[in-house]
Amino acid sequence: MQNVTPMAIAALGLELTPAVLFGGAAERVARAVGPWPVALRVSLPALLVAPYVMLSISQHTFHWGWFALYAALPVSIAWLLLRAAVADPGQHGDWRDALILLVLGLAVDLRWFDRAWPNGLRALNELFLVDAGLYGFLVIRQLGGTGFDFRLKWSDWKTGLRELVFLAPFVVVLGLALGFIHPHRNLPGIASALLRWVGIFFFTAVPEELYFRAWVQNLLERRVGRRAALAIASVLFGLSHFNKRSVHFNWRYVLLATIAGIFYGRAWRQRRRVPASTITHASVDWLWGLWF
Repeated sequence: MQNVTPMAIAALGLELTPAVLFGGAAERVARAVGPWPVALRVSLPALLVAPYVMLSISQHTFHWGWFALYAALPVSIAWLLLRAAVADPGQHGDWRDALILLVLGLAVDLRWFDRAWPNGLRALNELFLVDAGLYGFLVIRQLGGTGFDFRLKWSDWKTGLRELVFLAPFVVVLGLALGFIHPHRNLPGIASALLRWVGIFFFTAVPEELYFRAWVQNLLERRVGRRAALAIASVLFGLSHFNKRSVHFNWRYVLLATIAGIFYGRAWRQRRRVPASTITHASVDWLWGLWF
């Protein structure tokens, strides 16, 4: 990662803290914050702007417009989800849920806010959006059934690796047939390979599985049922890769990502556990980097 400075590491630590907290104690956090006055609960996530302030000042890139955006966006998400919780107590899905998911998804996919961050530190922007979404959906909306719990269980590994075995023949055969993947060997040392898997797990697979499975597929199931939700979430996951590795619409990537999304979604819905689908997802990306 470029521009890795002590301040960048501190900003990363600040952004990881809420995600780690929610991954280990989301219900306890929600219960603790629940009795607070509404104004305090809604305004609290404005503090998520702190990493941007720290980093931008140290890099001499601070801009009041970005500051306003990063302070206001989490508050807006919290307020909209508070209204959604009132309007939709049964959690069947509200238009505000859809609006927030659309904004978060497009912000990442179209790189709306990347210019706010120094080169090589785009991941901090995505972590900011993850934190804002986690606070809104888990603390304010208190959306059930997300499975964002990273106290790993044996069943997570069993389910995640099972879906990897089921998925592999499809993507390898189809990927080779389409000329999308090309076999090669890129074998680092064991420690380096394991570190790469961990990096993919936390910084690529977790945010995507949180978004597409815990939020999108979870909410869709309440409206259209399990099968349709799996299909729609998988197609949306595939379409989110339309501009990856290409300046044009990369239909091969979209097709393969859609197929992969089906197996990631199956892993999540087995026990409604984000870690299970994240294991499948991270392993696919890791093996792709090593062999294709």
